[in-house]
Amino acid sequence: MLKSAAPGEIAVVAKVDDLLPNAADCRKVIAQVEADRAMQAVRAREHEEAEKHALLERFQRPSGIDDEERLKRAAAIINRAVANGLTETQVFRFPNELCTDRGRAINNQEPGWETTLTGLPKELYEFWEKFLRPRGYHLKVEVVEFPGGVPGDIGMTLRWG
Repeated sequence: MLKSAAPGEIAVVAKVDDLLPNAADCRKVIAQVEADRAMQAVRAREHEEAEKHALLERFQRPSGIDDEERLKRAAAIINRAVANGLTETQVFRFPNELCTDRGRAINNQEPGWETTLTGLPKELYEFWEKFLRPRGYHLKVEVVEFPGGVPGDIGMTLRWG
């Protein structure tokens, strides 16, 4: 037997329907929010990949910087580090894709690892060898990141202490 609603009860039910979405509607909104977040994450990853690809392309091409300008930049980096009491400073960090073996020889410190360098890292190594090494500067090249347990970015650190 159905019980009839009191006159004020009908108005409350109508207000509840206006104010409170039903559970199915809540799930739809949440699904849409999650889909939007997933799409934003995909777009962010695509943007990061595009930036990384552009950076790789830039690092693979000759820098166009002559030895005189590079010497000025090196002096500024070294002088700033020395003024801060440092005996070394990382001068460059690059993706392992700029090595012909993706950083394997560097990671294992194999003789001849420098022959695996390409692009700008190779230019910087050759600059160090020509100008800085004879003046007592050392170059430490090592894998500085291991995403998923495999070699990732490689760092070039100039040392003098």
